Amino acid sequence: MKYPWHLYLMAVMYIVAGIMHFIKPRTYMRIMPRYLPNHKVLVFLSGLAEITLGVCLCFPETKDMAIWGIITMLIVFLTVHFYMLTPEANIKLPKWLLVLRLPLQLGLMYWSYSYLGQ
Repeated sequence: MKYPWHLYLMAVMYIVAGIMHFIKPRTYMRIMPRYLPNHKVLVFLSGLAEITLGVCLCFPETKDMAIWGIITMLIVFLTVHFYMLTPEANIKLPKWLLVLRLPLQLGLMYWSYSYLGQ
């Protein structure tokens, strides 16, 4: 293992999350903002992106590119998390949990960023 175990943990986390987009696509389509087109296609593309970026984290040649890709992806996903806070989204989760998800995104970005150049 060339990298610390927690980088591989991150890689597995993104790979599993990406696979879940294909196993349970309706779960992800329900939280898509209505103003975005082709929800099913976007869910599958985001799942494919997560899988690809997770795999790329494991190789020295692609690790830094994957980190920037993950940070970019998490920034884009913020639109979904902000949408989930609106009444229009009709999400059946406690508001505090949905609000907590926003700083979690920032934490995930920082976690990714911390591996740049290693």
